[in-house]
Amino acid sequence: MDRAIYTAMGAASAALTQQSVAANNLANAATTGFRAQLAAFRAAPVNGPTLATRTLVVPSVPGNDFSPGPINISGNNLDVALDQHGWLAVRLPDGGEAYTRNGRIEIDSAGGLRVQNYPLLGADGQPLTVPPGAAVTFGPDGTLSVLGDGDEPKTLVQIGQLKLVRLEPDSLCHDDSGLFNLTATARAQRGAVLPADPTLRLTPGAFEGSNVSPVQTMVEMIGNARSFEMQMKVISNVNDNARAGNQLLAIG
Repeated sequence: MDRAIYTAMGAASAALTQQSVAANNLANAATTGFRAQLAAFRAAPVNGPTLATRTLVVPSVPGNDFSPGPINISGNNLDVALDQHGWLAVRLPDGGEAYTRNGRIEIDSAGGLRVQNYPLLGADGQPLTVPPGAAVTFGPDGTLSVLGDGDEPKTLVQIGQLKLVRLEPDSLCHDDSGLFNLTATARAQRGAVLPADPTLRLTPGAFEGSNVSPVQTMVEMIGNARSFEMQMKVISNVNDNARAGNQLLAIG
C-alpha cells in the first residue's frame, strides 16, 4: 500500500482529535472558570527494518489555555472572582484535594459550602460550613463572615476563611470532572496538599467566566472539518492511482 495513505490517515486522525477538543471547548463556553483545552500531539516512529524513516503522529496529553476569562459582576454574595494565580481548594471523595477557578459557591442543605458539588475547603484544610439561614459575605482576602437572620449588621461574625492556593500552569493537569490536580512532578516537589497563600485576593460579588471564545472556536472547527475532508480526498486519490496502476499491470 502506498505510504502516502498512512501520512494522510495520520493527518485525518489528528483533525478528528482537534475537532473533538474544539467541540468540548465550545460546549463549555458558558462554564464558570473553564480553561480551554489544547490538543497536543507527539511523533511516533514506526519500528521495523525497512521503516527507519517512517514517523506517525499520535495524540498526547492535552494541555490547557490558562489565560484569564472575563469577570462578570453578579452582585451575589456567594460569588467570588479570583486573582490570576489564585485557586479554590475542594475536597475529593477520596479525601484528597483538587483545585478550581469556579467561584460560584453554593450552600447545601446541611450548611456546607460547595463548588461543583464538592466541599469547599477553608484555610485550615477543613470543609467550610455556615449556620442555617445566615447571610454570608466574603472579604477580599477570602474571610468568611455571617450575619444571623434578623441580627444587626454590627453583629457580623467572621467564622472562617477560604483556602486560596497559588498555582502555576505547569504544575496542573485537568481531569474529567472539570477540576485541576497537581502533576506528578508538582506533587513530588510540593506535596499532595498545598498551604493557603495569604497574599492572594479575590473580588466578592463577581465570578470569572470561561476563557473560550465561541467565534474563534467555531472558526477552528470549520478549519478542522476542511482539513479532514482534504486528507480523505488524498486517500481517495491515492487509492484511485493504485487501482489505475493495477489495471495497467493487468493489461501488460
